[in-house]
Amino acid sequence: MAGWKQLEVHTEDQTPHKWSVPLSEDMFKRFFAPGSPIVHKIFGDGSLFSPLLFGKYFDPSDAFPLWEFESDVFLSNLRSSGKTSIDWFQTDDAYVLKADLSGVENNTLQFFVENGKIMEISGQWKPKGDQSKTKDWRSGNWWEHGYVRRLELPGDADWKDTEAYVSNDMFVEVRIPKSSLDSDNPPAPGKGILAKNSDRL
Repeated sequence: MAGWKQLEVHTEDQTPHKWSVPLSEDMFKRFFAPGSPIVHKIFGDGSLFSPLLFGKYFDPSDAFPLWEFESDVFLSNLRSSGKTSIDWFQTDDAYVLKADLSGVENNTLQFFVENGKIMEISGQWKPKGDQSKTKDWRSGNWWEHGYVRRLELPGDADWKDTEAYVSNDMFVEVRIPKSSLDSDNPPAPGKGILAKNSDRL
Protein backbone atom coordinates (compact mmCIF):
# COMPACT_ATOMS: atom_id res chain seq x y z
CA MET A 1 0.00 0.00 0.00
CA ALA A 2 1.17 3.54 -0.69
CA GLY A 3 2.79 5.54 2.09
CA TRP A 4 0.69 7.25 4.71
CA LYS A 5 0.71 10.90 5.73
CA GLN A 6 -0.61 12.07 9.08
CA LEU A 7 -3.10 14.95 8.89
CA GLU A 8 -3.67 17.54 11.56
CA VAL A 9 -6.83 17.14 13.62
CA HIS A 10 -8.07 20.63 14.47
CA THR A 11 -9.83 21.42 17.73
CA GLU A 12 -10.41 25.16 17.29
CA ASP A 13 -12.93 26.35 14.70
CA GLN A 14 -14.70 29.67 15.12
CA THR A 15 -16.64 29.56 11.84
CA PRO A 16 -20.02 31.22 12.51
CA HIS A 17 -23.19 29.29 11.65
CA LYS A 18 -21.24 26.30 10.37
CA TRP A 19 -23.54 23.57 9.01
CA SER A 20 -26.56 25.70 9.96
CA VAL A 21 -28.26 25.01 6.62
CA PRO A 22 -29.67 21.46 6.60
CA LEU A 23 -29.58 19.28 3.51
CA SER A 24 -33.12 17.92 3.16
CA GLU A 25 -33.90 14.80 1.16
CA ASP A 26 -35.83 16.76 -1.50
CA MET A 27 -33.01 19.28 -1.80
CA PHE A 28 -30.46 16.50 -2.15
CA LYS A 29 -32.46 14.82 -4.93
CA ARG A 30 -32.66 18.09 -6.88
CA PHE A 31 -28.95 18.67 -6.40
CA PHE A 32 -27.76 15.13 -7.11
CA ALA A 33 -29.85 14.15 -10.16
CA PRO A 34 -28.26 16.60 -12.64
CA GLY A 35 -24.92 16.57 -10.84
CA SER A 36 -21.50 16.25 -12.42
CA PRO A 37 -19.44 13.03 -12.22
CA ILE A 38 -17.52 14.37 -9.21
CA VAL A 39 -20.81 15.08 -7.40
CA HIS A 40 -21.93 11.51 -8.05
CA LYS A 41 -18.55 10.22 -6.85
CA ILE A 42 -18.58 12.18 -3.60
CA PHE A 43 -22.26 11.86 -2.70
CA GLY A 44 -23.17 8.60 -4.47
CA ASP A 45 -23.92 5.13 -3.14
CA GLY A 46 -21.34 3.86 -0.67
CA SER A 47 -19.51 7.16 -0.19
CA LEU A 48 -18.67 8.28 3.35
CA PHE A 49 -20.41 11.58 2.50
CA SER A 50 -23.58 10.09 1.00
CA PRO A 51 -26.80 10.96 2.89
CA LEU A 52 -27.99 7.43 2.04
CA LEU A 53 -24.96 5.58 3.41
CA PHE A 54 -26.84 4.13 6.38
CA GLY A 55 -29.81 2.75 4.45
CA LYS A 56 -32.15 5.66 5.20
CA TYR A 57 -31.73 9.33 4.44
CA PHE A 58 -29.58 11.12 7.03
CA ASP A 59 -28.15 14.61 6.58
CA PRO A 60 -24.34 14.13 6.82
CA SER A 61 -24.01 17.53 8.52
CA ASP A 62 -25.94 16.09 11.49
CA ALA A 63 -23.84 14.12 13.95
CA PHE A 64 -24.34 10.35 13.70
CA PRO A 65 -23.43 7.89 16.50
CA LEU A 66 -21.41 5.67 14.17
CA TRP A 67 -19.73 3.39 16.71
CA GLU A 68 -23.04 2.43 18.31
CA PHE A 69 -23.73 0.30 15.23
CA GLU A 70 -22.02 -2.60 13.49
CA SER A 71 -20.72 -1.80 10.02
CA ASP A 72 -21.33 -5.39 8.91
CA VAL A 73 -25.05 -4.85 9.48
CA PHE A 74 -25.39 -1.30 8.19
CA LEU A 75 -23.33 -1.81 5.04
CA SER A 76 -24.23 -5.41 4.16
CA ASN A 77 -26.23 -4.52 1.04
CA LEU A 78 -23.65 -2.05 -0.25
CA ARG A 79 -20.80 -4.48 0.36
CA SER A 80 -22.57 -7.36 -1.34
CA SER A 81 -22.90 -5.21 -4.47
CA GLY A 82 -19.35 -3.87 -4.20
CA LYS A 83 -20.52 -0.28 -3.76
CA THR A 84 -18.58 0.74 -0.66
CA SER A 85 -15.09 0.60 0.82
CA ILE A 86 -15.89 1.90 4.28
CA ASP A 87 -15.45 0.20 7.60
CA TRP A 88 -15.65 1.19 11.25
CA PHE A 89 -15.05 -0.89 14.35
CA GLN A 90 -13.57 -0.78 17.81
CA THR A 91 -10.71 -2.69 19.33
CA ASP A 92 -9.72 -3.07 22.97
CA ASP A 93 -7.95 0.29 22.87
CA ALA A 94 -9.39 2.39 20.04
CA TYR A 95 -12.24 3.34 17.75
CA VAL A 96 -11.31 3.11 14.06
CA LEU A 97 -12.80 4.44 10.83
CA LYS A 98 -11.47 3.48 7.38
CA ALA A 99 -12.74 4.85 4.08
CA ASP A 100 -11.84 5.07 0.42
CA LEU A 101 -12.09 8.77 -0.52
CA SER A 102 -10.86 8.49 -4.10
CA GLY A 103 -12.31 11.42 -6.02
CA VAL A 104 -11.68 13.76 -3.09
CA GLU A 105 -8.77 16.20 -3.30
CA ASN A 106 -6.20 15.60 -0.57
CA ASN A 107 -5.38 19.30 -0.15
CA THR A 108 -8.92 20.23 0.91
CA LEU A 109 -9.53 17.42 3.39
CA GLN A 110 -9.86 18.58 7.00
CA PHE A 111 -10.53 16.93 10.34
CA PHE A 112 -12.06 18.72 13.33
CA VAL A 113 -13.07 17.60 16.79
CA GLU A 114 -15.86 19.82 18.13
CA ASN A 115 -16.11 20.28 21.91
CA GLY A 116 -14.64 16.82 22.41
CA LYS A 117 -17.92 15.26 21.30
CA ILE A 118 -18.14 15.35 17.51
CA MET A 119 -15.61 14.45 14.84
CA GLU A 120 -16.00 16.20 11.52
CA ILE A 121 -14.48 15.21 8.18
CA SER A 122 -14.96 17.83 5.48
CA GLY A 123 -13.50 19.45 2.40
CA GLN A 124 -14.30 21.29 -0.81
CA TRP A 125 -14.99 19.81 -4.21
CA LYS A 126 -15.80 23.16 -5.86
CA PRO A 127 -13.97 26.36 -4.83
CA LYS A 128 -16.09 29.41 -4.16
CA GLY A 129 -15.59 32.51 -6.29
CA ASP A 130 -13.92 35.71 -5.15
CA GLN A 131 -17.29 37.24 -4.40
CA SER A 132 -17.74 34.80 -1.50
CA LYS A 133 -14.56 35.53 0.44
CA THR A 134 -16.46 37.15 3.27
CA LYS A 135 -18.58 34.04 3.90
CA ASP A 136 -17.31 30.56 4.66
CA TRP A 137 -18.75 27.89 2.35
CA ARG A 138 -19.81 25.84 5.37
CA SER A 139 -22.21 28.56 6.53
CA GLY A 140 -24.53 28.37 3.52
CA ASN A 141 -25.59 25.66 1.06
CA TRP A 142 -22.42 23.73 1.83
CA TRP A 143 -23.16 20.80 -0.52
CA GLU A 144 -22.83 23.12 -3.52
CA HIS A 145 -19.15 23.58 -2.68
CA GLY A 146 -18.07 20.83 -0.31
CA TYR A 147 -18.88 17.73 1.67
CA VAL A 148 -18.98 16.68 5.31
CA ARG A 149 -19.55 13.73 7.61
CA ARG A 150 -20.04 14.51 11.30
CA LEU A 151 -19.81 11.67 13.82
CA GLU A 152 -20.62 11.49 17.51
CA LEU A 153 -17.65 10.35 19.55
CA PRO A 154 -18.20 7.60 22.16
CA GLY A 155 -18.13 8.72 25.78
CA ASP A 156 -14.81 6.98 26.50
CA ALA A 157 -13.04 8.35 23.42
CA ASP A 158 -9.75 10.10 24.16
CA TRP A 159 -10.42 12.72 21.49
CA LYS A 160 -7.29 14.77 22.26
CA ASP A 161 -5.17 11.96 20.81
CA THR A 162 -7.25 11.44 17.66
CA GLU A 163 -5.05 10.51 14.69
CA ALA A 164 -5.93 10.79 11.01
CA TYR A 165 -3.89 9.39 8.12
CA VAL A 166 -4.33 9.53 4.37
CA SER A 167 -2.55 7.44 1.75
CA ASN A 168 -1.46 8.60 -1.69
CA ASP A 169 -4.45 6.84 -3.22
CA MET A 170 -6.86 8.58 -0.81
CA PHE A 171 -7.58 5.86 1.68
CA VAL A 172 -8.24 7.45 5.06
CA GLU A 173 -7.81 5.89 8.47
CA VAL A 174 -8.87 7.56 11.70
CA ARG A 175 -7.92 6.21 15.12
CA ILE A 176 -9.43 7.52 18.37
CA PRO A 177 -7.92 5.95 21.49
CA LYS A 178 -10.08 4.87 24.39
CA SER A 179 -9.40 7.02 27.44
CA SER A 180 -9.03 4.14 29.89
CA LEU A 181 -5.78 2.93 28.34
CA ASP A 182 -2.28 4.37 28.12
CA SER A 183 -1.88 6.27 24.85
CA ASP A 184 1.59 7.71 25.40
CA ASN A 185 3.02 5.62 22.57
CA PRO A 186 0.68 5.91 19.54
CA PRO A 187 1.52 3.78 16.48
CA ALA A 188 3.42 5.25 13.56
CA PRO A 189 1.47 6.07 10.38
CA GLY A 190 0.21 2.95 8.68
CA LYS A 191 1.14 0.72 11.62
CA GLY A 192 -0.46 -0.67 14.75
CA ILE A 193 -4.24 -0.87 14.86
CA LEU A 194 -4.62 0.80 11.47
CA ALA A 195 -2.31 -1.50 9.57
CA LYS A 196 -3.48 -4.61 11.41
CA ASN A 197 -7.00 -4.05 10.16
CA SER A 198 -6.09 -2.78 6.67
CA ASP A 199 -7.34 -5.98 5.06
CA ARG A 200 -10.89 -5.25 6.18
CA LEU A 201 -11.50 -2.88 3.27
